[in-house]
Amino acid sequence: MAESATRPGSLINTIYGEFVRRLGGWISIADLIALMAELDVDGPAVRSAISRLKKSGTLLQERRDGTGYRLGPAMGPVFDEGDRRIFGSLAPARLEDGWVVAVFSVPESERAHRHQLRSRLTWLGFGNAAPGVWLAPARLLPDARRMLERLRLSSYVHLFTSDYAGFAELSEAVSSWWDFPAIEAQYAAFTAEWQPVAEELRPQPGIDPVLAFRDYVPMLTQWRRLPYLDPGLPAELLPADWNAIEARSVFTELHDLLAEPSLDHVREATGLVRS
Repeated sequence: MAESATRPGSLINTIYGEFVRRLGGWISIADLIALMAELDVDGPAVRSAISRLKKSGTLLQERRDGTGYRLGPAMGPVFDEGDRRIFGSLAPARLEDGWVVAVFSVPESERAHRHQLRSRLTWLGFGNAAPGVWLAPARLLPDARRMLERLRLSSYVHLFTSDYAGFAELSEAVSSWWDFPAIEAQYAAFTAEWQPVAEELRPQPGIDPVLAFRDYVPMLTQWRRLPYLDPGLPAELLPADWNAIEARSVFTELHDLLAEPSLDHVREATGLVRS
C-alpha cells in the first residue's frame, strides 16, 4: 500500500465517500473502528484521525444508539465533485474544446489566499503558465467555479475560456506548465501496486466481500489523487508513452470487481441500509 494510502484519515475519507454516504450518512465509532481494523489500522489511530477530521469540519459527532459521526454540511459538494472526477469519464479532453484560464491577483497583505489559490488550482489539475496565470482543459471550468465559490476565493480570480493562438509549439509549452514526470511517477506506482492484484482476481468466479473491502479501500484511496493531478490533457499533447492509460485500465477493472462486494460487506458489518 502506498504511503499516502496508509494514512488513517485518508482511509476514513474513502469509507465515508464510497460507503457511508450510500448507507444513510452516519456510522458509529465502534463500527468504523472495526472496519478500519480490517485495514490494519488500530483504534487509537482511528480516534486520533477522527479528532483531526472533526477539527477540520469534515466530520460532525452525532449520537444515535451510540456515538457516531456524519459528514459536515460543507462536505457534500466536495464528495460530489470527487465522484465526478474519480468515476467520471477518463477520456482525454478534446483539443478543439479549448481551455479555461484563471488569472488572479492577491494583495501581499492577503498572501495566505495566494498560497491557497495555487494549491487548490494545482489540486484541480491546472497548470501554471506564468505568475498568477493558470490553465486547464475547458471542461474543468465548472469544477473551478464551484471550488472558488465554495472557498470564497472568487473575488480574487478572473476566469476565461480560450483557444491557443501561438506562438510556441503547444505540446512543448504544456510540458513546462505541467510536471509530467511527477504525474507519470504516481501512475507508475499505482500500476505497480495494483496490476498484480487485478491479475490475481480476474480469473476468480467470485470475490469474498471482506477481501474485496481490504483491497478496494486502499486502492481507491491511492487512486483518488490522480484524476485531480492529471487534468486529462488532449492526447496529442501528451508524451508518446503516457502511462496513465494503463493505470486507468487497472483502476477501472478493480473498481468493477470490488466496489459492489465491498459495499455489501460494509452493509453487512454495520447493519446500515442504502439511503
